[in-house]
Amino acid sequence: MKNEISQYINVRVSAKCEEAQDIASFELVACDGGSLPVFAAGSHIDVKVSESLTRQYSLCNSPAETHRYVIAVQKEPSSRGGSKAMHETVKVGDTLTIGAPKNNFRLAHDAERHLLLAGGIGITPILCMAESLAIREASFELHLCTRSIDRTAFRERIAGSHFSEKVHFHFDDGVAEQKFDMQRQLAQSQSGTHLYVCGPKGFMDAVLSSARAGGWPEHCLHYEFFSAEPVSADSDEGFELQLASSGRIVAVRKGQTALEALTEAGIEVASSCEQGVCGTCATRVLVGIPDHRDLYFTAEQHAANDQFTPCCSRAKTTRLVLDL
Repeated sequence: MKNEISQYINVRVSAKCEEAQDIASFELVACDGGSLPVFAAGSHIDVKVSESLTRQYSLCNSPAETHRYVIAVQKEPSSRGGSKAMHETVKVGDTLTIGAPKNNFRLAHDAERHLLLAGGIGITPILCMAESLAIREASFELHLCTRSIDRTAFRERIAGSHFSEKVHFHFDDGVAEQKFDMQRQLAQSQSGTHLYVCGPKGFMDAVLSSARAGGWPEHCLHYEFFSAEPVSADSDEGFELQLASSGRIVAVRKGQTALEALTEAGIEVASSCEQGVCGTCATRVLVGIPDHRDLYFTAEQHAANDQFTPCCSRAKTTRLVLDL
């Protein structure tokens, strides 16, 4: 399957560090020695790991830096190839192709206070947010929840930062008193406070459910999923895609994604995560009702039924007419 990066930038891996157990950071600098495109807290970049693999990683250095990008990658036991390649193949001095920063996880600059919650590798965009907020001298608090100290990335960097007193560490294997009290933190919405959460899906679901139960307004909840949980395809049926430009019909078989069917038919659609997380493959729907299975669009966008992610979503109607 072909993956596209909208704007190519060639970078060199200038440093690679073990930040925690199974987590490595990579410092990337422009091959021509110049500045890299500016970015805002919450941004991520597409990294072309190989000819067939493009993965997204959050930028975790300060947005004030223009000479480098820093990303961190957790090696996943069930890796689809990206994290395994980054850990085992990519080394200092290597050249990588990346895309310009994109941001779907922005800070609300009009908020009076910011509550940052990170689970495990979810610290990557959250740390960048903390750096940005500290530079602005904004009011914020950061809670980092991990399985153990040795699995906590960027501990030394945080401890040595000028905002270290605003950070609270919580370890699953630690004493009860230091564990994150989600109910207490999110029992009721806090006027003027915006909540930001990133990490494993289970952690994020728990945080968002608790916040919604506590009456937090939806516009105060900001989140970014790294991956989606597998969805059972046992009840899936085939359906058709019609291209509005030509009228051509493409059949999507049971057990096949719409993106796979389009690619098989020679129709190129840019893609990246292939899990409905990044929105790269989002395609406009002109007729028909999609069966949304992504984590990218909001509930309101799902209800509009005017776009879908062909990498994972299907159809509730027998045919979808696409703006292709």
